[in-house]
Amino acid sequence: VISTISADQRADTALRFYFEHHRYLQPPIKRVISRAVFSYFRWLSWLDPKDSPQKRVELAQVLHERFAVDPKSVKAETLAVRAVPPWLAAEMELPPDYLRQLQRDPALWLRARPASGAKLAAALRDCEHSDRAPDALRYTGKQDLFRTEQFQNGEFEIQDLASQLVGHACAPKPGETWWDACAGEGGKTLHLCDLMANKGVVWASDRHTRRLDTLKRRAARAQLFNFRAAVWDGSPKLPTKGKFDGILVDAPCSGVGTWQRNPHARWTTTPDDVGELALAQRALLEHVAGSLKPKGRLIYAVCTLTRSETTAIADAFTAAHPELEPLPISLSSTEPSAPSAQLTLWPHEINANGMFIAAWRNKK
Repeated sequence: VISTISADQRADTALRFYFEHHRYLQPPIKRVISRAVFSYFRWLSWLDPKDSPQKRVELAQVLHERFAVDPKSVKAETLAVRAVPPWLAAEMELPPDYLRQLQRDPALWLRARPASGAKLAAALRDCEHSDRAPDALRYTGKQDLFRTEQFQNGEFEIQDLASQLVGHACAPKPGETWWDACAGEGGKTLHLCDLMANKGVVWASDRHTRRLDTLKRRAARAQLFNFRAAVWDGSPKLPTKGKFDGILVDAPCSGVGTWQRNPHARWTTTPDDVGELALAQRALLEHVAGSLKPKGRLIYAVCTLTRSETTAIADAFTAAHPELEPLPISLSSTEPSAPSAQLTLWPHEINANGMFIAAWRNKK
């Protein structure tokens, strides 16, 4: 599998293709293979490229198991040098707990339908409730969730906790009109639809029709119908002239916040990628800003932690748009400090992907 992975193909994508061509493999074997591949890329800098692939994979697994037993067996200084590429230190802070989190196996998060988390947890078993999102469950079991009756009936989606928190930051209300501008395959679109109790409408746009087709299939399984799908390439020519109560720009990004789940990307992402994506992110915000209703809310979210794609984008956009005011983001009534209009979700603090969220409101 490792030999088929290149700079332009993610490890999880390569694994999916591999398993599609080896359908005889049972789930336990698939888990072993996946774990070995991801361990290999987590510990890549510790491996000797002169060794055989088999020997490198075996050593990576030994290192991974040793670290799982004692995370402090590897010094933070060593992780800062070997667990991430050298350029990252110029783009973000590297707290020791964050670096250790990168080397752990990622949590698997589910999003239950509203107010059904307890029922779902009882049915699936091996679930832990989150105190950060009301419908979030961490699944620790080993069954194939896609084959469960509950998944087939649309009772839950597999969605990372950080992504769920983006939906709660939007806080859409039933009957409102929202636009998920970079919807992809619709994970956040469906969450917005659910939070709106299947009332109002969510416009979902993406440049790829295939992704929107996947969204439609997922929505049908969940029996959610309060959305409209439209192709949009991110240009100034918008898919609709309508105005919105809320707009979510879940922009394409470098994905640094997903490096625990996708360690292969640590060694393929470059500073040039970050710079190019930052330009695209700013352009997306500029294109959609004029589509807000009076008092409408604009939410910017990226699953990365680089300054160029997070605070730098939010600060520059705020300065360029005095007609919009920064809107404090409150995800919990128990937060110890006053809400901020910019929020960074760190992987080691939420046991999920890293995420940056910023919010504004139209002053009109």
